[in-house]
Amino acid sequence: MDIDLPYYLFWASVVSGGIWAADTWFFKSRRVAKAADSHAVEDPMLVEYARSFFPIFVVVFLLRSFLAEPYQIPSESMVPTLEVGDFILVDKMAYGMKMPVLDLKLTEGDKPARGDVMVFIPPHDPRYFIKRVIGIPGDSVRYENKTLTINGERLKYNLVRDFTDYRYGIPAREYIEEISGVEHRIHRTRRPEPSQSWVVGPGEYLVLGDNRDHSADSRSWGLASHDNVVGKAVAIWANKKPGWHLPTFDRNGWLEQGSHE
Repeated sequence: MDIDLPYYLFWASVVSGGIWAADTWFFKSRRVAKAADSHAVEDPMLVEYARSFFPIFVVVFLLRSFLAEPYQIPSESMVPTLEVGDFILVDKMAYGMKMPVLDLKLTEGDKPARGDVMVFIPPHDPRYFIKRVIGIPGDSVRYENKTLTINGERLKYNLVRDFTDYRYGIPAREYIEEISGVEHRIHRTRRPEPSQSWVVGPGEYLVLGDNRDHSADSRSWGLASHDNVVGKAVAIWANKKPGWHLPTFDRNGWLEQGSHE
C-alpha cells in the first residue's frame, strides 16, 4: 500500500471543513446583506463542494484511521496462510488507537502476541508489510535448520505434504507450525540458510513470513518497532487474482491469532 490514505483524508477534512466554516462565519452574511432577496443567494461552487464532501471525508477518515482498514496482499510472503490478491481486514484498534498524521496515541490496546498476523511499517520501507509475530519483547529466538526455538523451547512441526512449488519449480514442504498454541501452515524448501539468533528488546517484535524461503522479514532487515505497528489482520473477506479476474469469496474466514493472556 503506497498511498497514505489517512494522511490525505485528514487534510481533505481540514481544508473542506475550513472553507465551509470560514464561509459560514464570515462571508455568507456579507453576501446575504448585499442581496435584495436573501433566498436567492447562492453559495460559490467551492463552498458547495466543501460542504458536500466534508462529512464524507470525516466519516471515511474515522473509519479508516481508528476502526478497520481493508488491505490487499501484494506478495507471496505469507503463503499458504494468505494468497496474493487476498483482501484482509485490519483491526486498527487491537493494539491501541493512534491519531494519524499527528501520531498521538489515544488508547491502550493489547500488545502483539506470538502468532498474531500483524500489519506494520518496517524500518527500511515506508509501505505496509504483513508478517507473523514470532518473538515479543524479552524473547530469545534462534532460527536454525529452518526451525524456530523460543526461550529454549523448540516449536512443534508436523509435516503435511511434500510438493513442488509451481512458482519456482523447486521441491518444498508444508508444515503445521505451532507457536503459543496457535497452529498455522508454513512452506519451506531445502535451500540452505544460515542460522540466526535474536534477543527481542522492549518495543520490538521479531516477524517472519509463513512462506519462509520467499519472505523479506526480520531475518534480512531487523526487528519491527511497536511505534510503527498499524494493526492486526483478523479476516480474509475476498480474493482477486491479478489481471482481469472477478473477486471471489471462497477464501473468506477468520485468521488464527495468538493468546494475549
